[in-house]
Amino acid sequence: MARFCAPLAAVNPDPFVASIPGSKSLTNRALVLAAQRTGETYVRGALHCDDTDYLASCLNCFEGLTIQTTLDGYRVVRRPGPLRAPAADLFVGGAGTPARFLLSFAAMAQGESVICGNKRLSERPMGDLLRAFDRIGVRYSCLGEPDRLPIRVRGSAISARHWKIAGDTSSQFTSSLLLLAAQQPVGPVTVEVEGKLVSRPYVEMTRRMLEECGINIERKGPDCFVVAPGQPKTDSIEIEADASGMSYFLAAAALTGSCVVIPNIGGGSAQGDLGFARVLNDMGCDLTLRRDRIEIKGGDLRAVEIDMEEMPDTVLTLSAVAAMARGTTVITNIANLRLKESDRIHAAVTELRRLGVPAEEGPDWIKIAPQGPIRSTSIQTYDDHRVAMSFALLGLLHAGIQIENAECVAKSFPDFWAELERFRTHHERNRHAA
Repeated sequence: MARFCAPLAAVNPDPFVASIPGSKSLTNRALVLAAQRTGETYVRGALHCDDTDYLASCLNCFEGLTIQTTLDGYRVVRRPGPLRAPAADLFVGGAGTPARFLLSFAAMAQGESVICGNKRLSERPMGDLLRAFDRIGVRYSCLGEPDRLPIRVRGSAISARHWKIAGDTSSQFTSSLLLLAAQQPVGPVTVEVEGKLVSRPYVEMTRRMLEECGINIERKGPDCFVVAPGQPKTDSIEIEADASGMSYFLAAAALTGSCVVIPNIGGGSAQGDLGFARVLNDMGCDLTLRRDRIEIKGGDLRAVEIDMEEMPDTVLTLSAVAAMARGTTVITNIANLRLKESDRIHAAVTELRRLGVPAEEGPDWIKIAPQGPIRSTSIQTYDDHRVAMSFALLGLLHAGIQIENAECVAKSFPDFWAELERFRTHHERNRHAA
C-alpha cells in the first residue's frame, strides 16, 4: 500500500506534544533480561511492534517461560529450573537484534534451538557472534550459508571466563554476549571487544540496563566489561521513549518551523540517537534538553558535516532534513548501514535523486547538495521502515510524494502514520489561528 503526503505551510505554532512509543532497543533488552529472572517480571512502557513481538513470541516458545502481552508492555513468567529448547523453529522475520539475542539466549537452554528469519535477515552477517561461540564452546551449526541464518544452537555448558568478540560489524553481537554472560552459573565473565566497536551507545544501553536491574558489570577500559552473573533483582523494567522514533518528529519540527515536545525521555538518556537532537541544533534549530522531556523549535536550516557512527538509525532522517537545508551536508562513518534492513546508504541516495536532490555515496558516506525544487514522485522503501518514515517527512512540505509499502513502518512504529497525521492537523490548526 502507498501513502500520499500533503504539504504544510510554515507557521510559528504552540508546541506539539508527540506520542512516541517505548524504545525498541530497550524493549528487546528488557525482554531478554526478564526471561532470565525466575518469577514474574513486567516490562512497562514497552514498544509493541513487529520486532519486539517476534522476540516475545520466540521467548514464549521455550519450555519454562510464559510471555503475555499487556496494554503497556509484557508480563514475563519464568518457572524455576533450566529452560528447554522449543520444538519448533524460532522465526524472527526481519528482526536483527532479536535474532542475535536469541542465538545467545538459546545457548543456555537444554536441547537444540533453530533461529531463522526472512530472506533479507538470512543475508545479514552472524559470523562475529559465531566466532565468539567457537572460542567459548557454544555448539552450533549453520543450516544454510556459512555464518548466516538459519542456525541451530545446542545448549552448552560454558567453562571459559574470558570472552572476545569482534566489534566492527555490529554492536548487537557485544550486547548479545553481555546478556549471555549475565546468565552464567559461575563468574565473573570478562567480555572483551576486539578492534573498533561500532554503534558504541547501544552497548552502553545494555550495560546500563544490566546495572539498573541489579547485575554488576564493571568496565575495564572502554571496550572490556567484567560481568558478575546473576538474576535481575527487579520485577518491573520501565522503558523510556524511543530516540530513533522521536527523530521523525524532531525533524518534522525542523522542516516546518514548528515547536515539538517529546516526553518520557531526557538529556540523560543512554540512547545514542538522542544525539540527533543536537545535530538539529547545529543545523539551526532551538533545542532544550530537560530531565524528562526534549523540546525543539525549527529554524533556518543550514548544512552540516557530521560523523554519525554513534547514531546510525537517524541517518535517513538527517538525509531528509538535509534535502531542505542551505549548503552541502556530508554524513560520514556509516559503513554498517549497508548491512541493515536495506542498504541504507544506497537507498538514501537513490531516493533523494528520485526527488531531484543531488546526492552522492561512498563506501561509508553520503553527500547531499540540494538545488532547486523537490519533485513529486513515488518513494521506494525497500521494505525498510526507516526509509518510509524519513522520506514521508518531505511530504509535509511538498505535494505528490507517495510512499510505497507504507505498512513496513510496523517494524518499529506501528502508529507512525496516525501520529504524523495528528502532527499535520495540529500544524494546520495553528496556521489558521495565527
